[in-house]
Amino acid sequence: MPGNPIAGLLTPFHSANLDLANRVVMAPMTRYFSPDRVPGEDVAAYYARRAEHGVGLVITEGAFIPHPAAGFAETIPALYGEEAMAGWRKVTQAVHNHGGKIAAQLWHIGSQFLPGGSEGHEDEHVSASGLAGPGQTLGKALALAEIDVLIDAYATAALNSKNAGFDGIELHGAHGYLIDGFFWAGSNQRTDEYGGSLTARTRFGADVVRECRARCGSDFPIILRYSQWKNADYDARLAETPQELEALLAPLVDAGVDIFDCSTRRFWEPAFADGDMGLAGWTKKLSGKPVITVGSVGLTTDLFGSLGDQGAHVASNIAQLMAMFERGDFDLVAVGRMLITHPDWIEKVSRGEHDNLAPFSKDHLATLV
Repeated sequence: MPGNPIAGLLTPFHSANLDLANRVVMAPMTRYFSPDRVPGEDVAAYYARRAEHGVGLVITEGAFIPHPAAGFAETIPALYGEEAMAGWRKVTQAVHNHGGKIAAQLWHIGSQFLPGGSEGHEDEHVSASGLAGPGQTLGKALALAEIDVLIDAYATAALNSKNAGFDGIELHGAHGYLIDGFFWAGSNQRTDEYGGSLTARTRFGADVVRECRARCGSDFPIILRYSQWKNADYDARLAETPQELEALLAPLVDAGVDIFDCSTRRFWEPAFADGDMGLAGWTKKLSGKPVITVGSVGLTTDLFGSLGDQGAHVASNIAQLMAMFERGDFDLVAVGRMLITHPDWIEKVSRGEHDNLAPFSKDHLATLV
């Protein structure tokens, strides 16, 4: 499409286990619109609308795995139970009807306090060491036998997802939630085989990946979302150097991760002191796997204030994104808040209509449209 500023993102994506019509991904975003943890017709229409407007891969909001401490909010969907899975089958079919593909995000909140769900359940949280971060206690540490139960729960949710028609899964291993709580030294103080060195701290995540792969087969796509930053500490880092990042990624690749979803707050920020490559670029270089970049794509503001003039900033943001894509830093781009505000974001940006893109507002979270 001549003159299309995101033309490169609209080319097909092919990998060993996943083929997509284009490279735009809907990022996972918690929405609290599934009463009794069952996604309804409105949830199906919400995801289908993004596929209808050209999103190549939809990643669902985090959905709870079958474990009593996976999460406590009753309006976040589950990946277990007859009613919930019947609801998800309608969601996947609706997305497929518009030619899109969809992956389920498997979620256990671990030691992270979830507003609107954790109140009154503080003692029930479980995690690597009962820590949300250094000195921040919440819930209790998992015994080895309980870890085995959790690995099974993830794999059960993965197989449930496959049976419901999902085209893949994404394991939520970012932001301090359960898998990431094992990754991060700030929340993992274990002295057994699941703690200590960076490689040992990856063991739980790798075991989860390995069991999901065993249950779902060699050709079922497994995406892993991870991050340096945490809900409890925006400045936290899993890896201070590329060498440390490689030590984190290698066991996950060996276990069977197909694609890494590299969650950053701002996609353009360098991952390390030397050079200007972001977390996605380093992940691709070190792992040899396809990667998704995410973090303030198409936004005129970050979480704390203005980044500049509306139309001019969006154009600059997209130009920087495309420059990084064209030099090979990442394969896929996840768009979050702007796809809540504009289901037709791809079409508007393709036409260069930056001035017609209303900025994201938290008020947009009040409805599911």
